[in-house]
Formats: sequence, C-alpha cells, structure tokens
Amino acid sequence: MTKKIVILMIIWLVFALADYFYLPYFIQPISWLLVCIILLILTVRQIIKLIKEKKNIKANRIINLSVTLTLFVLTFYNFNKIPNSIIEKIDWSISYNKRNQIVKDVLTEKLKLNTKTNNGICKLSFDFPIISNGGNDIWVYQNKTESTKTIKFWISRGFFESPQTYFIFTNDNETKKQYEELIKIKPEYNWKLEKNWYRIMERD
Repeated sequence: MTKKIVILMIIWLVFALADYFYLPYFIQPISWLLVCIILLILTVRQIIKLIKEKKNIKANRIINLSVTLTLFVLTFYNFNKIPNSIIEKIDWSISYNKRNQIVKDVLTEKLKLNTKTNNGICKLSFDFPIISNGGNDIWVYQNKTESTKTIKFWISRGFFESPQTYFIFTNDNETKKQYEELIKIKPEYNWKLEKNWYRIMERD
C-alpha cells in the first residue's frame, strides 16, 4: 500500500466523521458529490494503470485499486449509508451517558429552552463529541396535560425533502405509541434502543 493511498484513507475518514458530526445539511449533498467524483476519477486512474501493467501487475496496484474502489462504493452507496450507520452506533455508545444527563437536566428543568423564537429548540454548548448533529441543538416538546416530555437529538437534519433522523427520549405514552407504529411500518429506519429511547426517521 502506497503512502498516497494511506493519506487518501485518512482524508476519507476525516470526511466521513465531518459529514456525520459537523457538516450542515445543505452542504452535505455538495460535499458528497465532490468526494464521489474525486474517488471515481482516482478509481478510473487505477484501472488504467492496472491495464497498462497487465504483463507485470504489482501487488500494490491491486491493493490501491481495491482501497480506492471500496471507498468510492462506501461513499456512493445510498448517501453514505454504510459509514454513517457505523459511526451512528459508535456515537450512540460514546455519548450515551452525556445524552442521559441532558435528558435529566431537561426533565428537572435545570436545562430550559433558550432560543428567542421559543420553538422548542434548546442550544447546547458546542463541545466534542457533538451530542446533536447539525448545530448541537435539541428539540423539546412538553405535554403539559400529562407532564411528560419528548427530547430529540438530531442524527441528521436532512436536506431539501429528505427526512430527518433522531435519537429520541420520550416518557409520553402517546408519543411512544406513534413510534411503536413507525417501527412496525418501517423497521429498517426505526427501532427502539432501550426503555424510553428510540431511533426514528421522520419528515417534518
């Protein structure tokens, strides 16, 4: 494996992490397309070099082509579905305790809505790791009749007409029923993580 391929892998990993944690939803399609084009060009170049060296193919050439092609497929497939699903699982585990503490602070009203528009958004301090992607905001809905709350942490804020995905805590029974129904209808996008916690994809 050449030094250039190692650098390419590091750059791609940085892109995958930035895409998941930092990039605004309106930038993601552009960056995704740009990375796909670059990887496609690099893959084609590796294929051309492989053809030229067909009488004396080196192991490095096959490795370089395999790595480049793999990165292209991982990036292209369903808008980063594979790398993002892996990072999502890691994200859930790493930030599990911190998200639970935020939920506790919201339930006890130690943490309150802090935006002027009063639209349910609460801005968190911008620490690493990011707790809620696309701005580190959480969305809080309070059922005043039942004294229950639903707290959404963004996984992806979507773009254009794309759905948004969340880690969601709720102690509201009606909301739980809605999520359980979503899980039955589209279990590939929605599932229960543990008691009161869900991973949900929905459209606003």
